[in-house]
Amino acid sequence: MNASALDTRSAWRAPSRTGYDATADRTAARVLPMLTDERVVWLSTVRPDGTPHLVPTWFWWDGTALLVFSKPDAVKVRNLRANPRLMVALGDPEDDFSVGLIEAEAVCEDGAAAVPDAFFAKYRDELGPGRLDQSTFRSLYTQAIRIVPTRFLAWHGRGRAHEAPAVTPAHEPPGAPAAVTPSRRAPLAVRAAAALDRLAARLRSGAGGPAGASVGA
Repeated sequence: MNASALDTRSAWRAPSRTGYDATADRTAARVLPMLTDERVVWLSTVRPDGTPHLVPTWFWWDGTALLVFSKPDAVKVRNLRANPRLMVALGDPEDDFSVGLIEAEAVCEDGAAAVPDAFFAKYRDELGPGRLDQSTFRSLYTQAIRIVPTRFLAWHGRGRAHEAPAVTPAHEPPGAPAAVTPSRRAPLAVRAAAALDRLAARLRSGAGGPAGASVGA
């Protein structure tokens, strides 16, 4: 983790209310394992004209940064070359909204992408026979993007499921749009998109999420 992230962790303290981690260190301790375990992250970047772009992607966490491999002409690559700041979302919204929200900065590395063997091991099932193979992946996804976290956001859900007996909080503010809760059997992309929509509604209402957070935009 870079120095700026460490400085932020030591100086910043989360609001003391349900759905927030008590300290920045607790946030980091909660989110870091997700970077090891999760198979997909959502990258939120901004186009040069200011409009948002949100996309799910495979990644490899090397202990310091997320490594993403992209087609060189992808929208997210163009966006990050113009503005390297982005947000990353990951986790399972069905588990009491146990998600990780990360502010980060990206570097689009020049030269041929060196895809680590560990990346292919992670996605062995998705790259199996009859699907995208390693050789084709290397030939198509030639742009490496190195994404370094600068801040782990404390917001993580409706309650403290891992700290106290479960309660049923009034998690939606009055007048908030009704949210559709997808089944666990729904595709991850559908469930994650619905979760981001619900979070965006909370942020717009001013009832949840850290100040300045931008999710899905």
